[in-house]
Amino acid sequence: MLAAPDGGLSLTIAQIVERLKGSGLHAQLERQARLSLHNPEIKLQSLKEDIKEFLKTSGWEKKLQNAVYREISMVDSDIASSWTVKSRFIKSRFPLPCPPSVPPEHMKESLAYMRKAQGNWEKRILKSLNSMCTELGIPLSQKRSPNEQKELLNKWNEMGTDEPDLSHFRPVYAPKDFLEVLMNLRNPNYDTSEQSNFRNHLGLIQVPLNVKDIPELKEYFSELDLNIGQMDIDDSAHVPPELFENEHVRIGQKVLMEQDSAAAQQYVRQGCPNSLRAELWALILNISSQPEDILYYEQLKSNVIQHDLLVDSLIYKDVKLTASNDDYYFVFEDYLYQVLLCFSRDTSVLEHFVYNSATPPKSYIRGKLGMEQYAVFYPPNGVIPFHGFSMYVAPLCFLYNEPSKLYQIFREIYVRYFFRLHSISSHSSGIVSLCLLFESLLQTHLPQLFYHLREIGAQPLRISFKWMVRAFSGYLATDQLLLLWDRILGYNSLEILAVLAAAVFAFRAGNLMEVTSLAAAEAVLADLSTLKVMPLLQIFLFATGS
Repeated sequence: MLAAPDGGLSLTIAQIVERLKGSGLHAQLERQARLSLHNPEIKLQSLKEDIKEFLKTSGWEKKLQNAVYREISMVDSDIASSWTVKSRFIKSRFPLPCPPSVPPEHMKESLAYMRKAQGNWEKRILKSLNSMCTELGIPLSQKRSPNEQKELLNKWNEMGTDEPDLSHFRPVYAPKDFLEVLMNLRNPNYDTSEQSNFRNHLGLIQVPLNVKDIPELKEYFSELDLNIGQMDIDDSAHVPPELFENEHVRIGQKVLMEQDSAAAQQYVRQGCPNSLRAELWALILNISSQPEDILYYEQLKSNVIQHDLLVDSLIYKDVKLTASNDDYYFVFEDYLYQVLLCFSRDTSVLEHFVYNSATPPKSYIRGKLGMEQYAVFYPPNGVIPFHGFSMYVAPLCFLYNEPSKLYQIFREIYVRYFFRLHSISSHSSGIVSLCLLFESLLQTHLPQLFYHLREIGAQPLRISFKWMVRAFSGYLATDQLLLLWDRILGYNSLEILAVLAAAVFAFRAGNLMEVTSLAAAEAVLADLSTLKVMPLLQIFLFATGS
């Protein structure tokens, strides 16, 4: 990775400062600085230094540090990784988020064929949505009548008891539809037959991207080594599990007391104690639930009450088809409706399209078709839900029972990570790279299994794709899923999903070698609820002799 030139650091800082100027934190800092002027310890002759000291001792400097760290994390996971627990300032070596010479579209995705594929996929989704709209004779959006508003407000906390007729609604797309698109991706300027490092790749993904091999993964996920203590591992080589857990909890409490996002991110790489996870995740994601955040959530709720969107029915349908039928999550049905309906109205989510390869879909005010000045984003957040989307929220309900806090956590996790699981890009945490990483790991380290499954028409990716698209939500037991998501936040990367998918195949390799069809292979891997995440990952990465 290239270091920024001397002027680059100044530009990077300027970009971060500009973003922070528009945040609530900036206003709070200004207010605190003004209030500090009434403090007798603040002297006119040393005003600047005294205010700095006041902000430091009162905890506002740490809040600013965490906000800067969030901005860096959003830009690039590699930059964030370089900000270690001991770091307190931005280092002088890290790449620019976006050099001045880079066109805006390259911020979203540098490869033209990826941008084109994403654009075509968006047109297909929008066509599906518009077709449904036309077939059912339902507008994309309409104002609810006063009676409908009152009724929805009264049942806001028990929407799960509602049984609307959703039989005519269908998901806009399912993961298998998305996989078919990814399988057809090709780089028109690249002849795979001439490239020795890719021509032997026999998987479904046929675009050459740089993905890590086992040695690189071992280095990247070095804190998962067999000799390093982990939560939910009972056979640590050096420390009895109860002693490790007690010490880990003590350190976690200290991290929370320090309120340092970077330290929290490093800490969760070894897993979170259940009692501290909610607070640690909120610290990593820089979520503090200020009064204005609660007010914002209430405004979103008001928007839901006032307007009925077509995507509301898609959300209802998705929850009914997925979480409502899940033994772990059916009890959270009301929360899921509240969070997802508010999410669909949240225009702040549009900000993530600056670095998302996707583009928010537009609709036109009735009678103004094709007139750009009358175009609006639809839905308002720019995200059309697909089959399984609600499972991104469901596990979080175990951690947060206050709706506005639950909402903020989900929104932040989505705009940092989960959007990459359903958009076409070359990013290392993007779904295309995850698919290629999974196939490369399997073909390289379990060649017999890979070739056997391929020969019987059971390409492994056809089975694992749905796990990765949903970040394993709904497939693993919740306690194991949260341990997996600890590592997503800890490493600021989704690559762990591909590693776990390969590890699951390795674990069930004996049974899979006996199957003779895709259906039989799917049956062997139908139930992952008894699997333990950490032993699988450790054995696959560090005990295979790779």
